[in-house]
Amino acid sequence: MTTPIVFSDEFNKHDTADHPENADRLYVMLDALEQAPFYKKLQFIEPEMLPEKLLYEVHSEEMIQRVKEISEHGDSWIDLDTYVCKSDYETARLAAGGVASVCRNVVEGDAPNAYALVRPPGHHASAERSMGFCLFNNAGLAAHALSKKGKRVLIFDHDVHHGNGTQSIFYKRKDVMYQSFHLSPHYPGTGDASEIGEGEGKGYTINAPLGFGHGDDAVSQLFDEIFIPITTQFKPHLIIISAGYDSHHSDQLGGLKLTANFFGEMVRRFQEVQPRIVCTLEGGYNLQWIGKCFLSQVGQLMSYPLLFDDPVKGNDDVKTVIDKMKKELGPYWEL
Repeated sequence: MTTPIVFSDEFNKHDTADHPENADRLYVMLDALEQAPFYKKLQFIEPEMLPEKLLYEVHSEEMIQRVKEISEHGDSWIDLDTYVCKSDYETARLAAGGVASVCRNVVEGDAPNAYALVRPPGHHASAERSMGFCLFNNAGLAAHALSKKGKRVLIFDHDVHHGNGTQSIFYKRKDVMYQSFHLSPHYPGTGDASEIGEGEGKGYTINAPLGFGHGDDAVSQLFDEIFIPITTQFKPHLIIISAGYDSHHSDQLGGLKLTANFFGEMVRRFQEVQPRIVCTLEGGYNLQWIGKCFLSQVGQLMSYPLLFDDPVKGNDDVKTVIDKMKKELGPYWEL
């Protein structure tokens, strides 16, 4: 079996050329993929439209109706950052449906893993608000659908911005775990290490707020001491990676110092615990590097790792963050 790539030209109807989150992102990534040595082995699949019923189980009626109404006319803004094009209600449902359907396929064993190359992104969309370039929460909708079938899902978020929407959706739940490292302080201002969940969800939200310039070595330590030990104990049936490439050192909206090769390394580390992994595209805006970051992960999913010449030295001093996380999460996990 090969790695399915979920893609549709429909995603690029969501486009405002002077916005950093525009259609060029996918074209650049597809061009990079065509140059990959494993390109002919890939399977491209069309996404399925997300059922409206599932949409209403995660997002509020008011939020959904607002996207739907703006979408009928198009080319308007929900907030200062987030635009809606004509037919975006269908486009956003198609993106979410693509993630949900391929996650189901991977859990059921029809594919070993997958990459959902979808737009618009999703991790800032909360239950009640579209924001941060995101209309509906793609990873959250997919995880919720699987949780209804008794599956435990880990959503791991390596975007430079904290996925406040994903966190808030599952903050009081223990069937879906949210793990994130992100730049702090930075948009949207959430994701402190003390944010660990509420009620029965306490201990199932894991946040690693990093300072400007933290790089591969710092995140490697987080994997060793926090992310992998907790994942091993949680025993997810599926890992969804919210793949934000703006944590790469060259990204204009970033501030962390990850190398392109490290994105594949993160996939490799999780594969050792649970090989059923689906990556879904979030941020990443440097068109010279987003394709390489993407290939690093697809190559790892394909068991064909690629290495790029991308030397950079980041700050590796993350002891204070780890100590705080262990203090917060120690009552819930063996760390």
